[in-house]
Amino acid sequence: MNFSEQLNHYIKDFSCSSQELANASGISPAVISRYRSNQRKPKLKSSALDTLSNGLAKIATKNGINVTKEMILKDLSLSLNDVPIEFSQLRNNFNAVISSLNINISKLSNFIFIDSSLLSKIRSGQHTPSNPVKFIESVSTYIVQNYNDTNSKEIISSIINCKINDLENNSNYLELLKKWMSSNTSSNNTAINSFLNNLDNFDLEEYIRVIKFDEMKIPFIPFYNPTAKTYTGIEEMRIGELDFFKATVMSKSAEPVFMYNDVPMKELVQDKEWAKKYMFGIAMILKKGLHINIIHTLNRPFKEILLGLENWIPLYMTGQISGYYFKNFGDNIYTHTNYVSGTVALTGESVRNHQELGRYYLITNKKDVEYYKEKSKLLLSKASSLFKIYTDFSKEDYYNFQKMDSTYSGKRKRILCSLPFHTISEDLLLRILKHNNISEVDTKKILLRLKKNKELVEKILEQNIFEDIVPEISKESFENSPACLSIIDTFIDTKIYYTYEEYLEHLNLLKEYENNHKNYIFKTDVNLTFKNIQITICENKWAMFSKNTHPVIHFYTTHPTLCESLENFTPLIID
Repeated sequence: MNFSEQLNHYIKDFSCSSQELANASGISPAVISRYRSNQRKPKLKSSALDTLSNGLAKIATKNGINVTKEMILKDLSLSLNDVPIEFSQLRNNFNAVISSLNINISKLSNFIFIDSSLLSKIRSGQHTPSNPVKFIESVSTYIVQNYNDTNSKEIISSIINCKINDLENNSNYLELLKKWMSSNTSSNNTAINSFLNNLDNFDLEEYIRVIKFDEMKIPFIPFYNPTAKTYTGIEEMRIGELDFFKATVMSKSAEPVFMYNDVPMKELVQDKEWAKKYMFGIAMILKKGLHINIIHTLNRPFKEILLGLENWIPLYMTGQISGYYFKNFGDNIYTHTNYVSGTVALTGESVRNHQELGRYYLITNKKDVEYYKEKSKLLLSKASSLFKIYTDFSKEDYYNFQKMDSTYSGKRKRILCSLPFHTISEDLLLRILKHNNISEVDTKKILLRLKKNKELVEKILEQNIFEDIVPEISKESFENSPACLSIIDTFIDTKIYYTYEEYLEHLNLLKEYENNHKNYIFKTDVNLTFKNIQITICENKWAMFSKNTHPVIHFYTTHPTLCESLENFTPLIID
């Protein structure tokens, strides 16, 4: 149904005339007539479309018809679109392929004849393509023509959920990509759902117990001297990595460790026994007290990125790891390995997808190791920080960040596991703390953070929208699993429980807060089931996911794909 057909359908159903619609909307009868005859159309997301929808909604209300303005606006917007897809989803799909393939926006812009600044606005949601069908066709054609190698096809097959063999024929490749670009299917949302739920359920103490981290002993072998070795192929490369870890742990050096390896993940994790030994080697390095600087390879399918991060997040919680990534990654010909610690280096390369011919070298010569240390510094200087991590040891940095961020413009959004802390009253807070037997010292800390949080949110609300989304908790659900006070900003990891009456009292305070602050929005979501994490987003700028159980920790990132996925996160329905 095109725009004029949809409009006429509403006019007929609402039993109104063009003049009545003109009066209700404030749009001239002449323009309404042109809309109805398909001689003219309003632009998507325009004030004219909003005004027209509002006028139709007024008429519907007047005639006792249960149709909201939002429903009308959605129908009219879809009728203006050339494909059956919401623009937010088209943007998500577009961003997914751009980020996963690391597509150069300038080159894409030249190919599809759309200014690069407009493409950036499409990516951020500030602009929508005037002709979605043509846009999808052009972008898909560019990808098929320029990303035809095996590695790129593996990435695309993972994103659009097809077999790599389905992409062998360019014609099929194009049609499958166009179909996916036009769909409302988001592989990223499914992946981020899984990642966040796994993080929510993760227990660091249980993890430490399972891997027996506390029982690990650093071996001591007097006069241990690693020998230089050469490794050929992926199997020997795996041995080389374990040899590097052993040499690093056995050395007397306390210098930090540098790691970068862009070999495709599927090549690395095929041997599950080796993967366990690899993570054990990392754990031993951390047990020794060494710091690891790692440059993650993020030009992978989003699902693979999150899978890799899931393995590293527990280790990040030690505070001994700094993560980085390259913003521009354009080498699809070679894969590289560069590791270096105090006394040993592992380096090598291979032609991509031909790891069987890769050659890697374990280097122990002092002069050569110093060369690779300098090389690692240069690589780090060209990398961007993947996460800024805030723990109890760096909480003052976190508070300074909050204070500084409150002065910046941009919509804020939080997905919380409980009611927002800044909306509670001091009186209710003290009553909750008292029956939870919280110490006087911790009570003072919590009261101070309440005061600071109220000030921070008030500052943001002066110029910006602030939206909080919390789980919808029934009395039955509460009795099965009582809600806890959200004190994640205090870095106190004690569980502080509401009674159901206290929870309802805080809920009423929250509603009152919303009524008294025009820029504050509060929503509930029945599908949201988090108990231990929260997500905070500053739209188009940064995102943070935080965990409130031991240890309390915040992961701040500006990485585009992670930010976009967290920003567009929608809890999946759980049966």
